[in-house]
This record gives sequence, structure tokens and C-alpha cells, in this order.
Amino acid sequence: MSGADAEAASATERACGEAPRRWTALRDALTAAAATIAPSWPLDQAVGVNPHWYRVDQPIRRVAARLAVLRDFRIFPSRDYIGSAWHSGRITRADLEAARGELVTAPSLKLGVEQCVRALSLPLAIRRMPLLDDVLDDPARRDRHWPWEAAIVFQLSQMCATYFDRHQADWRAAGSTSLYGFWRESIGGDHGVSSMLGLPHLATQIHALPPTANEAARWAMERLALPESAWESYFEALLLSINGWASWCSYVHWQNLPAGKDDPRVRELLVCRLAWEALLVGSVDAAAGRKALAALAAAWHGLDRAIAGAEEELLVDEVWQRALEIGYQRALRAKLRAEPAVPAAEQVEAQAVFCIDTRSERMRRALEFLSPHVETRAYAGFFGIPLAYNPLGTEVHRPQLPGLAYPSVGVADVIVAPRAEDGAEGDATQRARRSRWARLATADQWLATVKWSSTTFSFVEAAGVGYLGKIWRWMAPSGAPRVGDDRIGLSPRDQPYCRPVVVGLDGRARVELAAGVLHTMGLDDRLAPLVVLCGHASHSTNNAHASTLDCGACYGRPGEANARALASLLNDAAVRSGLASKGLHIPAQTVFMAALHNTTTDEVTAFDLDLLPPAALARWQKLAALLEQAGDRIRRERAPALAVDDSLEASALLRAYRRRSNDGAQTRPEWGLTRNATFLIGPRSRSRGRVLSRCYLHDYDARYDRDGSVLEKLMVGPMLVCHWLSWQYHASTCDPLHYGAGNKVLHNVVGGHLGVFEGNGGDLRIGLPKQSLHNDAGWYHEPVRLTVIIDAPAASIANAVARNPILGQILDNGWMLLWRYEGDDLQRYTWGSWVPLD
Repeated sequence: MSGADAEAASATERACGEAPRRWTALRDALTAAAATIAPSWPLDQAVGVNPHWYRVDQPIRRVAARLAVLRDFRIFPSRDYIGSAWHSGRITRADLEAARGELVTAPSLKLGVEQCVRALSLPLAIRRMPLLDDVLDDPARRDRHWPWEAAIVFQLSQMCATYFDRHQADWRAAGSTSLYGFWRESIGGDHGVSSMLGLPHLATQIHALPPTANEAARWAMERLALPESAWESYFEALLLSINGWASWCSYVHWQNLPAGKDDPRVRELLVCRLAWEALLVGSVDAAAGRKALAALAAAWHGLDRAIAGAEEELLVDEVWQRALEIGYQRALRAKLRAEPAVPAAEQVEAQAVFCIDTRSERMRRALEFLSPHVETRAYAGFFGIPLAYNPLGTEVHRPQLPGLAYPSVGVADVIVAPRAEDGAEGDATQRARRSRWARLATADQWLATVKWSSTTFSFVEAAGVGYLGKIWRWMAPSGAPRVGDDRIGLSPRDQPYCRPVVVGLDGRARVELAAGVLHTMGLDDRLAPLVVLCGHASHSTNNAHASTLDCGACYGRPGEANARALASLLNDAAVRSGLASKGLHIPAQTVFMAALHNTTTDEVTAFDLDLLPPAALARWQKLAALLEQAGDRIRRERAPALAVDDSLEASALLRAYRRRSNDGAQTRPEWGLTRNATFLIGPRSRSRGRVLSRCYLHDYDARYDRDGSVLEKLMVGPMLVCHWLSWQYHASTCDPLHYGAGNKVLHNVVGGHLGVFEGNGGDLRIGLPKQSLHNDAGWYHEPVRLTVIIDAPAASIANAVARNPILGQILDNGWMLLWRYEGDDLQRYTWGSWVPLD
């Protein structure tokens, strides 16, 4: 350490000793600001998350006001979007009047219909609080250097991309293991950053950076002299200025929670951003610095007033948000009250259990229309097994469960051939594992060869037509069906017999797991001869956001492993014997099997058919024919929204969908969960025969849940998952700049799987790409808050809310809308009470 550094450190320590309360307050403010940032999962494990998750303890309009004042973030739909809905008749005057009746309750808030309409033509008059770089950066000199904020975000973003990369770069820059230390070393060696900002004295300031994050925070705050009352909010604004990487750091912290570890990297990123402010003020003329600091302190003294003013102004936007939802709910209520077009199944031969996903609704509806002997049910797509999946021949233990939970059950691939001899199963698995290692190693070598730009042309020359054929298949995509990634590298000999099974649980634990799943699924004693557990997956090529189209209850993965592992568990004779001892008897003729619904092409693939007894196989063959017909019906229903010709003959239409999914240039292989709007928890009788394609559906019958325990699991599990998914779509639509991933055509993947840049820099983009929300003419997704409808006694719902305070926060603060059935009538939840929907 140099003499100047030692002197600075000594001064910092003296200040710390003189004012311990001040530095405790600083640490608390840093921690509180870091705790406002919700996690963002990696590309290959997409979990739809509410980016406001850590703010739901506050009313939605207050959060909207705060975010708008701190950083120009938006929560409610834009006034342009609402204006289009109003002028097109999507929102009626009655909808607007009803919304006003709910929200404009104080006599002092004189907000009439005409005022609401006039507001649509007015821009928001909310002024953003400045950061120091806003005050210091001279607009007159910006033709000579980068805008300072953009340059700071670029530098921090490139540093984070290097620091967190474990998969993309062929070597990793050496340096400190702490994020702050790595940044300090990186910026110290960056000789171009001074000229990029037009600050010749910046290098001298960089050399004065303290060695640790804690010291740097104190050093920075001594220079900035902000009022202590503004610290937490100012720090939150700094994090919002690089929200993408802050969200990634929050994900890293989330992954450490099960082990009880407090990962410091959100705070360290904040300290890096805070230190940049101190570097700037030390690099400009002293008089200009003092003037800027005085202006900054004066502005932030008015923070509370600014937020209160913004909250008042945003009342009209909240009213319009509610009017948009009332317009949707009007049509929804009419559908729910209509007589079902399809009666309940009689003499059930097969039960098909699908994910609660909105895309499963079409398949359920089509199957029930085609056959009176098929009963469909819906259950969260991880099928109740909180698993970590270990594909054969890999060291991966991949979570496949909702993002709110952590895995506790192991599932691994084994080779299970029909009528295998004792002891042969383990030998076959080891042989298949070695074979796959060898095949994957060859593939890895090939990828390494084509990766280097200097060898690309020589490799193509050597590989010849075979390599060019791969490129051609992108340019002229085939109509070939989906091939699961988890089977790549398996030999043809092993593929049919590679099966995921539950491992690591003793007999008692296996029985308890099976009993819990059956009870929550509502199938304790109502089992058909054939029960098909149907997970789902998407199918796309060259799509960085492919996992956002897979199962939202499976960490953005296909539900195949979950469905197959559960079917194997429930068919196990020892498990059935254990269930019988608990009074849960599975009929001898009942057979469970697994299948996978490809939501991009609406094909259904069955697994492990070689293990089925003849009677079950015959039933499956009948059901498979129905699924093929159902798939054709659904493809025709979806075709207009995807610009596909729905007049094509069945096989040609299927090939058209397959070609879309195999097309490396296709930016919209399917719409995913776009336009999701409702979650219905209740018996199938409430939804059967009705077109509810915007609904998540979860089967539940309160008659078999006397203590309300199953309902509580559904409200704190699937309901919150749907809440997260709903808000990811909502936020990516209402604020695509901060919560959307931008244009797919411009994406560059960061760190192999961390996220994307739009172009070659800027912040890490989180949320959904524009092509998943916008149909090139306008927003295809409709940003309404999730309406949850529960068919259960009011007391059961109230008990679940009382035992889980987060539910009360979400409901009372306006982050989700709740209805319930009272007989055949519907009631609306408002502040702990129920009022008639009409």
C-alpha cells in the first residue's frame, strides 16, 4: 500500500471510530437498498419472477410512484396503450366508472371520468431525482465524450460479464474473488476509461480507491455528503441504474439462502456504482464539484414530497389499470356463468393430468370434446416432486421445481430394460454412462474446433458438405419432430431404456412422497385404469430465451423427468403396498404412464410404453388417436395468431408448425404464456366446456380437503408461481426498457447463460424479449393483473392468508385480484372481506 493509500485508510478508520453510529447507518442503508432487488434467473433455467417481489409489502401505486421518482421505471400500462384500448371500445365507460368506484374513495380526490380521459393525452409530469452523474455531466460537452451514466453502466456491465462468466469465455481474467475487488482491479488497468469520459484526472482518483467494499462505501459517502435520510433511497436509485446486473447478483444471493449464506455481491455492485459517483466528483473542478453536491443534496431533501406528488398523479393510471381489468373480467364472468358445452366424463377409461399452464387448457378442452370417456385434470407441472435431476453421464443436478422452492428429492437416469436380470441394471447404466461420455467428448471437441474464427474456414473445407448441411437445415428448416436435449449423446441402443427414477429415498420416504402427491392432486381414491401424467416442453432453434417457453413450474425445463419419475414411483409394487397400509388403495388395474406435450407443435409423445401391460397399452393407443385429433384442432385454433395457414391439410399443417420450430431465424416459435390473466382453483365442473385459453387451471375439490391444508399448499405454491409469471409478462410489457429483454435480433448471450445484451453492451437485459409480447403491430400481451378464482369456503381462504402474511400483502396492496365462489355466485375480495361481484 502506498503512503497516500495508508493515509487515506488511516483517515477512514479515524472517521469510523469517531462516528460508529453513522457507519452502522450506512451499512444498514446499503443492505436495505440491496434487499429491494428481485432475482433474475439464468437463460437456461428461466423462472418467471415478479420484479417487484421485494416491494409487495407496499401499495402498488406507492411503489409505482417511488420507482418513477427514483429512476423513471413504470408499473402501470402506458397512457398510449390505454388510449388505444379506450378508443377501440376495449375499455367501456361502465368499466371506467366501476374502476373509479373502487379506487377514488377519498372525497378530496375529485377524479371524474372526463378528467381520466383527458389525462390520456397528457404525458406524465413526474420528475426523476438526479444522481450525481446527472448533475455533473455537462450537456454542452457531450459531443466530446460518452454520456457519463451510459459509460458507467457500460464499464460495470462489461466487468460483471467477465467476473461471472463460467461457460462462454475460454479463459477467465485472474483477479480478486470479491466483485468489488475485481472491479477495482479492472478499472485500475483500464487506460481508456479516462478518455471515454473526458476526465484526464480520473486515473489519479482510481488509484485512491480503498481496497475493500466497506472502506470504499465510507470513502465515497465522505465525498458525496448526502443527507443521511436520503441514503437508502439514493442507493436504491443507483442499483436501479444497473438493474439487470443487480437482479443477477440477487439471484446469486437467492441460491445461497438454503445454506444460510449471505452472499454480498448485490451490496458490492452497489458500492462499485457508489464509488463511481465519488470518482466523478473528485475528477472535476473543485468548484463545480461543490456546486453539484449542493444541488444534489437540495434535490434529495425533497424526495418525500416528490413521491407523494407522483402517487397523486398516478391515481389516474391506477384507475385505468383497473378499468382494463374490469373489461377483461366482464367477459370472463360471462364465460364462467355460461352452461358448459361438454358434460362430465362417464365410465372414465383414462385420466390425463396436465400442467396448470394456460397452454394445457386447449388440450384439455379438445380431449373432453372428442371423448366422453376421458377425464382431464391439472396439477402443477413439476408433479409435486421437488427434484434435482441428474441426466445420465453428467455431473449436473438440475432443479426442476418452482423457483420459490428448493430441491429435496434426487432423480437420476438409469438404464431399465424390460425383464432385466438382477444386477444387470446397474451394469447397463455404467456402460451407457461411459458410452455417453465418449460421445459427448467427441461433440465437445467438434464444437471447440468450429469455435475459433481462425480455424472456421479450414474446418468447413475439411468437413465439407456435412457441415454445410447443418447450416442449410437452419436456412431450409425440416419438418422433423422435437428431440429432447437430455437424450443427446445416448446411443440408439440405450435411448429406449434410459429412464429417470427417484433415488436416495428409503421406502418410507418414497411412500410419503407418493401419498402427498396423490392427495394434493385429488386422486386419493378416484383413479381410472390408465392415468397419464403429461408434462410439457417447447421446441425452438437458435433461441436464447427457449426456456421461457418450457415449464414455468420446472425452472424453465421440460416436465419429462418429473412425469416419468412419478409414474415409475406410483407403479412400484413396494410403494403401492406402503400406500395400502396408510389406507390409500390404488386399484390393481390402474397403471400410471408419462407423456410430454410439445406446446409449440401440440404433439404428445409417450414414454416407457414397453413397460405397459397389454390392457394399459390398448387404452393408451385409443387415447393417442384422440390426442392426434386434439392436436390438429389446437393447431388450427392457434394458427391466426402465428400467421400460419389454418386451411392446410392436417399433415401439412403439422409440418408447417415443425418447420417454424426448426427455423433458426424464427423469433416467435410460439406465444408461450402471453395474455395469461386468470388462475382458477376448483373442480373441473367450473371450467369444463368453456373457452378459457387465458387461464391457468388447477383441479381442487374442497369436499376432500376438510382442514384446508391442500388449499393452503396451492395458494402458497402454484398461486404464487402464477403471480410471478403474470407479473413478468406485465412488467416486460409496461416497462420494456427496464424489465424487458429487448429485440431478439440484436441479442448477444452473456456468459453462456447469464442473460443477454441488446447489441454489444449496456446493462444485462432481464425479462421477456419483445417478440414474446408484441405481434409487430402492437402489444399482443394484455397487461392485466392476475385474477385468482377459488372455489372454497371463505374460512379456508382466510386461514391460509392468516398463516402466510405474504398472501395478505399481495392482495391488500393490489398486486393480485381474488374472487371466490359462493354457491354459483362470485364474490370479490377487498381488504379482508368479500363483496358480491355485481
